[in-house]
Amino acid sequence: MASVDDFRRVALALEGAIESAHMGHPDFRAHGRIFATVQHDPQWGGLMLTPEQQRRLLREYGDAFKPATGAWGLAGATLVHFASIDEEIMGEALTLCWQNAAAKAASKGATHNKGRTGRTGRAGRTVKKKGKKRGTRAC
Repeated sequence: MASVDDFRRVALALEGAIESAHMGHPDFRAHGRIFATVQHDPQWGGLMLTPEQQRRLLREYGDAFKPATGAWGLAGATLVHFASIDEEIMGEALTLCWQNAAAKAASKGATHNKGRTGRTGRAGRTVKKKGKKRGTRAC
């Protein structure tokens, strides 16, 4: 039987993982992305899985995992009940999430800054300079 403390310890043991906060509850990030969270109810955690990974965990450990509500759940976001799993299953699920974050960061990096040259803002998007329009006069 695992606990929120086990979840935190296992998540932070993954290479490059840090603890932060999002919407009032702890999250775990690596590769610039959230890969797991502790829910407002500290008996539950959130996992950023793929839909295929989610289906497998639901099939194998249906009493411990459930999809998050709405579109997030359809996209693979999954809730885990800590007391219903052991540390080995927790480690497997967190490792999958960490790997997913790494893969998404790598795919974004491969396309990052492709496009027009110029000043860039967040995520490599070109930022237009603000100022007067050329060729216009006040009358």
